[in-house]
Amino acid sequence: MPAPLAVHGGTPVRPTLLPYGRQCVDGDDVAAVDAILRSDWLTTGPKVEEFEKAFAAFTGTQHAVAVSNGTAALHTAVQALGIGEGDEVIVPTMTFAATVNAVLFQGGTPVFVDSSPDTLCIDPKQVERALTPRTKAVIAMDYGGQPCDYAALRAIADKRKLPILADACHALGGMLDGRPVGSLADLSTFSFHTVKPMTTGEGGMVTTDDAALAQRMRRFRNHCLTTDHRERHEKGSYAYEVQELGYNYRLTDFQCALGLSQLKKVPAWTERRQRIASLYSESFAGMDTLHPLAVRKGLIHAYHLYVILLNPETLTASRDEIFKALRAENIGVNVHYIPVHLHPYYRKRFGTKEGMYPVAEEAFEKMITLPLFAGMNDVDAQDVITAVNKTTAFYAR
Repeated sequence: MPAPLAVHGGTPVRPTLLPYGRQCVDGDDVAAVDAILRSDWLTTGPKVEEFEKAFAAFTGTQHAVAVSNGTAALHTAVQALGIGEGDEVIVPTMTFAATVNAVLFQGGTPVFVDSSPDTLCIDPKQVERALTPRTKAVIAMDYGGQPCDYAALRAIADKRKLPILADACHALGGMLDGRPVGSLADLSTFSFHTVKPMTTGEGGMVTTDDAALAQRMRRFRNHCLTTDHRERHEKGSYAYEVQELGYNYRLTDFQCALGLSQLKKVPAWTERRQRIASLYSESFAGMDTLHPLAVRKGLIHAYHLYVILLNPETLTASRDEIFKALRAENIGVNVHYIPVHLHPYYRKRFGTKEGMYPVAEEAFEKMITLPLFAGMNDVDAQDVITAVNKTTAFYAR
């Protein structure tokens, strides 16, 4: 007889909630921020450039441009590519809304594409079918931390001389065929939100090997001014010009100081997340009630997310019922994501509806994201495993 679930009045696996993601901040991080708060430059100062150079080196790229958040990174990259009215951009529907909104911010038209069923990354075959004469770029999102199939995407894009923009916000620390995430596309964007592989509180970055794109993005993040405050200070000048419409997407020096401190720890944190993921995968192997997503060969998975797909044929409860039961066990599960085309705004604007992207829609109905962050220990991971086994055993047919 299965143990009674906490949702039915039983004892939860954990006494307190384990979140699905959480930042890791230590004394070195605090000291780095404190030093900048006591300095002369809180924004547009030397720490921004220092963080950018360190991040570019980490990702194996020539340039990195720091911005205020991951959404700003996407918008800045799309603007740098010159996307505007009448331009179509291929986007995955299995992603966060910001991936799509960045295209809309510039007046472009997002063209939704379905997922590969094994990884939930964008399906290259569907990308090729979605191309039209108005297609100007392809955005690929490294779902969960697994790099997309960039070889296949590049083969498609190169035929039309289309740039590829990687939404790599999940994948810092990952690699594909020996190349670090950040260097796999023409432009790659990152988020430093608190649940991401590293954090600056809020913050983002765009990497590229194109010097002209990097310069364009640096101006765009600062109202498209031809000089910034630090440049004018060093020259003893007040002069600047606004030559295009820009935004205030700057990242502060104290956030960059935190980023520099955090960046040093990304390799160890990636290994820790991989360790937790391996514990999950070993425990769930061969289960009838669920299965993890596949991992393609030749890559290092950054494991920002660990997603399982339930098998409804072997369960008497829906995903939402199992989600609720796991939360009652104090396991802070989540769902990533509701496919973008199903949100009311996009339904109304683009006429999207159920049935248009069946792989993403079916996966959404089955998926649960389990807790996974570098600060978790093996006991935390075992609590998650225990709760998943307890819940699925209770609801097993």
